[in-house]
Amino acid sequence: MNEYRALVVDDEPDIRELLSITLARMDIECDTAGDIKQAEALLKSRQFDLCLTDMRLPDGDGIELVGHIARSYPSMPVAVITAHGNMEAAISALKSGAFDFVTKPVELQALRKLVSQALSLRSNPAVGGAGLIGESVAIERLRETVRKVARSQAPVYISGESGSGKELVARLIHEQSSRSGAEFVPVNCGAIPGELVESELFGHKKGSFTGAVADKQGLFMAADGGTLFLDEVAELPLQMQVKLLRAIQEKRVRPVGAEEEVSVDCRILAATHKDLADLVEKEQFRQDLYYRINVIELHVAPLRERRSDIPLLAEHFLSTKSREFGIPQPRLDDMAMQALNAYDFPGNVRQLENILERALTMCEQEAISESDLGLTRSGAATTQIDPPILAEEPSTQDQPTPQFADTAELQSYLDEVERSRIIQALEQTRWNKTKAAKILGISFRALRYRLQKLEIE
Repeated sequence: MNEYRALVVDDEPDIRELLSITLARMDIECDTAGDIKQAEALLKSRQFDLCLTDMRLPDGDGIELVGHIARSYPSMPVAVITAHGNMEAAISALKSGAFDFVTKPVELQALRKLVSQALSLRSNPAVGGAGLIGESVAIERLRETVRKVARSQAPVYISGESGSGKELVARLIHEQSSRSGAEFVPVNCGAIPGELVESELFGHKKGSFTGAVADKQGLFMAADGGTLFLDEVAELPLQMQVKLLRAIQEKRVRPVGAEEEVSVDCRILAATHKDLADLVEKEQFRQDLYYRINVIELHVAPLRERRSDIPLLAEHFLSTKSREFGIPQPRLDDMAMQALNAYDFPGNVRQLENILERALTMCEQEAISESDLGLTRSGAATTQIDPPILAEEPSTQDQPTPQFADTAELQSYLDEVERSRIIQALEQTRWNKTKAAKILGISFRALRYRLQKLEIE
């Protein structure tokens, strides 16, 4: 007796026979129906692990059947068969709850891959947002949405402010999906120079341009079988958006300098902190690409809209950072917790993590005080540049004042100054950390943190 059973719904006997034979060779039992009425009768009479349905049926639209299965049999994945090039129908099916789609004429290799991914959901059930810390209504709703979209192959657009946790959500969708055994490949589209975007995404052949000294695999191929996360997708140049749209729709990419396209199978998750709909209105983002990546939209609420989660997040960050830096975990005193609860966190969860990481270095007692947090009375955070926490700075007499292009360059310079001074103090005390901390005028806890942070062995 076969382990799995599938339902095939199509009004063409030849298609039903082809699909039945293909599934039988995968050791999957198969029942067939020629219309929606027959399909619904079979669904009531026995349990199925998968449904494949045509979009055009004699007594209705296949999307109706998709919706019925999504409502009545939510644990059963359903895939649709669409006419080649009818992307609107495929997207409508995905929005209605379809797991995925294949196009006619059906490519058997693509069909087998789809069926395998759908059935793998049985052995990898979505547990719903484990890793999303909090008990607020917004987080509970997000967990439920992650659980649902993880069971689909549909593209997901994740919106939310910077630092709100969009990449974490993308990773959770991947980890709870049928693709969890393959790679999750994140890419910050805004961090790639415009002239290199195509090469980074699609790869290139040796000699295709100056500097192409060897063949290079693109990020699409790196994510083959898994998930490609396009963060800050709004930053893509318009001309690249056209090529991205084609790659997503055709599931094929052409490396720069190559003569032929290469098939690729990866799920697309996209995110940005910008308003994509507004950019479409301003013709700064292609409307057709927007509709293609925004099959399912998932919004991540800013931290100020879920303040009840701040204590749980604070406990999590203090616990993980203390273990990471090998120091005892301090608690937050009442005034510090009140200050955090009253703060608006324009940088969201990422900013909360940074604030608490800095507080660990400033705290010299068993509890973190309000002053350790570095928040002003107006609610604004102090500068994000980490100054050297030393009692004594190296002499700069007769030295030219260094110039810095940006804050990152300044921070790098300050880290080097601090690293040099700490090593000097350690050598002076024969690497006695307690004595070195006294010379530097900082706590032992702060020194241990800085040794870890500056990677001083």
